[in-house]
Amino acid sequence: MTKLSQMAETLIGSEIVKLGNAISDRISKGEKIFNYTIGDFDPAIFPIPVELEELIVKSYREHHTNYPAAEGVMDLRKAVSAYMKQREGLQYEVNEIQIAAGGRPLIFALFNVIVDRGDKVIYADPSWNNNHYTHLTGGIHCVIDCTVENHFMPTADDIRKNIKGAALICLCTPQNPTGTTLNKETLEEICDLILEENALRGEDEKKLYLLFDQMYWSLTFGSTEHYNPVSLRPRMKEYTVFVDGISKAFSATGVRVGWSLGPADVIAKMKSILSHLGGWAPMAEQKAVAQYLPQTLVIDKFLEQFKAEIEVRLIKLYEGFIQLKSNGFSVDAISPQAAIYLTIKIDLVGKTTDDGRKLTTQSDVTSYLLTHAKLAVVPFSAFGRNAEIPWYRMSIGTCKKEEISSMFEMLEMALRKLK
Repeated sequence: MTKLSQMAETLIGSEIVKLGNAISDRISKGEKIFNYTIGDFDPAIFPIPVELEELIVKSYREHHTNYPAAEGVMDLRKAVSAYMKQREGLQYEVNEIQIAAGGRPLIFALFNVIVDRGDKVIYADPSWNNNHYTHLTGGIHCVIDCTVENHFMPTADDIRKNIKGAALICLCTPQNPTGTTLNKETLEEICDLILEENALRGEDEKKLYLLFDQMYWSLTFGSTEHYNPVSLRPRMKEYTVFVDGISKAFSATGVRVGWSLGPADVIAKMKSILSHLGGWAPMAEQKAVAQYLPQTLVIDKFLEQFKAEIEVRLIKLYEGFIQLKSNGFSVDAISPQAAIYLTIKIDLVGKTTDDGRKLTTQSDVTSYLLTHAKLAVVPFSAFGRNAEIPWYRMSIGTCKKEEISSMFEMLEMALRKLK
């Protein structure tokens, strides 16, 4: 086999996509699977807003099919500026906004702007793709092993241990995969740490930046509130780069319109990288989103209905697992806070199946759930966690409410077969 670059030879592909493809293959062959794997939406269950759909069609009919500006079309950047000011009180000028084809190109560009080979990158474990982006840039992995007691979110004390010499801190709240959030006090403490560290660094030293992924920020439930670093500590604007977009807020994962807000010099370098990659969102979609974002009442109406449909599924799933737990089964769940995910625990290692086979690893448990309960969930090992941790992510993006009871019946039957 031809020898490739060291980075390519050691790069791990997306574990979630690999699992999702395997599940899709089984479903295509007629197997009934309760699929809670991919962080995506079934358009038949969660369609994009009809007004946005019509604007996209209209935009194509108006022949907006040429290259957009590398930083994003002006009317969309203006619309994003107004939208973020209205929704979160954030004030960003158009030269502080970068448009791209969803969040991934923005994160990739930011890593390459900030991280040199050998630089320390601090991120939580579990978390989505930070391990892979750190690998792509040759950074040093400073991994925070988050605990269930903190809902698998990092604390200021966790970060403080690694902050000296670090180039980038990655935070995601609401978080993928956990569906949990950073509270106000913790985020304030983390911001203060960053500000203190940067104050200690000399003029010729690289500053410490914060990647703040808030792609799910509008999807919070109950008493949960979303907080951002710049609103809490205005001085953080100099060091914070937001990653945001329409993918999750409007069930529009495939429409591919995302944006970053950040310091103008950082945004300019991200633009340069994305211009070489061609990582821009399509012109027609940009034009459509620019016209959609100012429609405040339309968006409010959509979010009210959309969030209600997400929340009812998360609550039903949570209550189902708590009921199984109360019935004596080795399962648990964290009460849903935000996003489209439920964190669940299925701790079956050491148990024996009815045909005498012992479940010796968490991988055995995952396979058993798929084969005997027809339940597909993503282990936290797909998010950088130790392979033997018994925690999983459930995504409700393809969940039909009427099938939840059937799923729990199958799961309980499978659990009862174990000894």
